Amino acid sequence: MRATVFVFCLSLLLVGVAPAQDSLNCRLFGAWPFGAACEAIALDSARDLAFLGSSGGIYVLDVRNPALPVKLSEIGTAGFVEGFYWLNGHLYVADGIDGLRVISVADPVHPNQVGCCETPSDARCVAIDGEYAFVADDISLRVISVADPEHPSEVGHCYTPDRALGVAVRGDHSYVAAYGAGLRVVSVSDPAHPTEVGYYDTPGDACGVAVDGNYLYVADGSAGLRVISVADPAHPTEVGYYDTPDWAYGVALSGDYVYVADLDSGLRVISVLDPASPTEVGRCDAPGLSWAVAIVGDYAYVADGAAGLRVISVADPEHPVQVGYYDIPDCAYGVALSGGYACVADGTAGLRVISVSDSAHPSEVGYCDTPGDASGVALSGDYAYVADADAGLRVISVSDPTHPTEVGCCMLPDEAWGVALDGDYAYVADAYAGLRVLSVSDPAHPTELGYCDTPDEACGVAVDGNYVYVADGSAGLRVISVADPCIRLR
Repeated sequence: MRATVFVFCLSLLLVGVAPAQDSLNCRLFGAWPFGAACEAIALDSARDLAFLGSSGGIYVLDVRNPALPVKLSEIGTAGFVEGFYWLNGHLYVADGIDGLRVISVADPVHPNQVGCCETPSDARCVAIDGEYAFVADDISLRVISVADPEHPSEVGHCYTPDRALGVAVRGDHSYVAAYGAGLRVVSVSDPAHPTEVGYYDTPGDACGVAVDGNYLYVADGSAGLRVISVADPAHPTEVGYYDTPDWAYGVALSGDYVYVADLDSGLRVISVLDPASPTEVGRCDAPGLSWAVAIVGDYAYVADGAAGLRVISVADPEHPVQVGYYDIPDCAYGVALSGGYACVADGTAGLRVISVSDSAHPSEVGYCDTPGDASGVALSGDYAYVADADAGLRVISVSDPTHPTEVGCCMLPDEAWGVALDGDYAYVADAYAGLRVLSVSDPAHPTELGYCDTPDEACGVAVDGNYVYVADGSAGLRVISVADPCIRLR
């Protein structure tokens, strides 16, 4: 079990800080944004492209062969990618604290941002209708003119009683999934003055919404799928529901079927041939947490959290089957720098080598998988020393940053979370096994020399001369003399 000290992921922190929140004399200049939180998916069916949101970045994938998605390019964003809408060569991105971003993908290998519009809170979802983008912005619905995608500008807004997480548009009405406040119906006949005209307080927490004719399909958290008639928009009425096993977050429609991204329960396929009696007809488990789903033809594309993209054949909706996937890196837990490169300990994704020669645009150049969760990293010369929570200390040659290669390892008794170097010695914070002292004079054969138990969980470590400083969980800071590296203390 990873210690609570690692709950905050470095990669998410790097991209989740807006300029207005920077500390005095500190400013976020660039970031390698990709982390373990795929929560958004959009599709360009004409060109067989999928856009996958991954923390603070976007992957552009070629899905002509759904069984083997291929990355064409990646886009870093300043905020946390929450939702997409694809239209006419532009990807409209609900980018968390960074508002609405407009990205041209005319050339999918070289996408570029062409416009942006800041919003006051966290942009969670976006829908486009005509010349307007409707953004669910946590505290409100924002109406943004995108007649000129390079210069989007807000024209109106309507506050919501709770967090606006999802939005759909049909005709003169926008439908907002407002979490604990259920479904809100907003008239947008005058985009400059959107006005709530009706609502339905769903029993759960409304997270996502899709519209088809006079029916809305609401992903309602613990209350599953709710079917709501909006034949009279001023008086929405629930006509049916299906209680999914976990937490309904994302929803998509195709024909007589609704596809629900149900977090830990994967993809659920629900027949709404009779909207009053929705019935589950199929399901497909997924390894991560299923947040969002999009449908094109016979395939469902699921944004599956740390498990990346899952491609599921729904040619037979009663027997959906995963046919392909695209893995993403994990959460960054540690970083070390040398010679224009940052080496990132990236959890289950191992060691990632990031070029930072252009500080404003870091880019991954190579990686080396490790057996477990890469939790800490230190550099010395041509070698990266990785604390791997499940597999001790791993020594990786980075003499060629594009092809880092493991050259040695030393298993340790518990979970290695942090590492520091001094000369020929590596000092590893090894959770309940305390501080471990290793000789790395021969990087191919690291060898443990000594150890010192600590009262709690050794999580982080730093060294200065003959002293090692260990962050030891609830036991605070421990100072350990290593004048004799071979001494074993208990």
